[in-house]
Amino acid sequence: MATAVAASSFVSRSYGHEVASGLNSKASQMKFRCMKHSGLRSLNIIDDLQVKTMASKLATSRQAGRNGFRSQNGPSLMIVCGVGLNILFVGTEVAPWSKTGGLGDVLGGLPPALAANGHRVMTIAPRYDQYKDAWDTDVVIELKVGDKIEKVRFFHCHKRGVDRVFVDHPWFLAKVWGKTQSKIYGPRTGEDYQDNQLRFSLLCQAALEAPRILNLNSNKYFSGPYGEDVVFVANDWHTSLIPCYLKTMYKPKGMYKSAKVVFCIHNIAYQGRFAFEDFGLLNLPAQFKSSFDFIDGYNKPVRGRKINWMKAGILESDMVLTVSPHYAQELVSGEDKGVELDNIIRKTGIKGIVNGMDVQEWNPLTDKYIGVKYDASTVMDAKPLLKEALQAEVGLPVDRNIPVIGFIGRLEEQKGSDILAAAIPHFIKENVQIIVLVSITIRNYSTLYTFIMT
Repeated sequence: MATAVAASSFVSRSYGHEVASGLNSKASQMKFRCMKHSGLRSLNIIDDLQVKTMASKLATSRQAGRNGFRSQNGPSLMIVCGVGLNILFVGTEVAPWSKTGGLGDVLGGLPPALAANGHRVMTIAPRYDQYKDAWDTDVVIELKVGDKIEKVRFFHCHKRGVDRVFVDHPWFLAKVWGKTQSKIYGPRTGEDYQDNQLRFSLLCQAALEAPRILNLNSNKYFSGPYGEDVVFVANDWHTSLIPCYLKTMYKPKGMYKSAKVVFCIHNIAYQGRFAFEDFGLLNLPAQFKSSFDFIDGYNKPVRGRKINWMKAGILESDMVLTVSPHYAQELVSGEDKGVELDNIIRKTGIKGIVNGMDVQEWNPLTDKYIGVKYDASTVMDAKPLLKEALQAEVGLPVDRNIPVIGFIGRLEEQKGSDILAAAIPHFIKENVQIIVLVSITIRNYSTLYTFIMT
């Protein structure tokens, strides 16, 4: 199990290579296509860079042929899946369907990499919108959530070797429809939906049913339900109830006997702290109260004794992971970095796995958002051209010799915004350009806002 999940350094492998044909005959006709620099500069020269890039692709293709791989136009390499696991990722975001941060990226990019390594992989996330590529499975189940029975439907699509399953219920779709980017957790930034505990309890229960009842046959290597011999990868506090429900609803009945739960922490700052009396909403036996029991000095949502979903997820899961070895060390280094869960994590242990990237999504040879395509052999030629295009796009003087410093992220202390605010006055005195792409709340970051605007 640990070996399979450790594949989350998810640089996916590609077994096909595009063959560039007619390279020499077309080279003289290629023109450089790049954004015009707002009247500052327009390039119209023979694209030597593009020729070099295509030549590199051709060489790669030939080498792949010598190694026994096929081109994309020929038969693809068959993956033998005799030792694969059934892995189910459960989370509130899955890119590109829903995303507010890194959690969505991981559930979007890691599963295809694991599927390429021979595992059968499913993601389970809420259906926040009318996703045009996900179809109704016609499977409807009833779940007890709080003191009511709720009906849930499942939608499904198969992409890049992964079964993408979406849980359909008005608590997800009616709240967020058409506004997925900012409405997943609350009506506005900093405010949560009052029924989030019920929403995510429903998600956890639906996730536990999905591998048993969904008969999925879209993958030519696998068919039928996933069954009960599975590994659930629960992500962040919203999915913390999975190990609890597994232990109380299924295993006592002889179901999911060999199933395991891996709990992955993406952001320790968000833990799912609620009033202690809300434990009754979760429909769990009293024996789990100690796993949720938590006391802090904050008034939100109430002062003193609370329940803490993430604490329970950490204690009740079979293994605890996080998104990098360094972050794993941080979480146990003290109360501030572990946000008061450091002692719990030290008790269970935690493994940090090097984060990765989806090299199909972030491929500069195919990226439609950049004017100059490049690979490892042409990056040094492409970089100054792309830099000039960026300078022109944001209205800065176009000069490839001026250093450009960029920051992309939320303006939170966890992302280093306090360091950024302190550094900008010093950097701005030098011959540099600073570009900051953020989601900004002016009342909280007026100083930084002034730096950016001036």
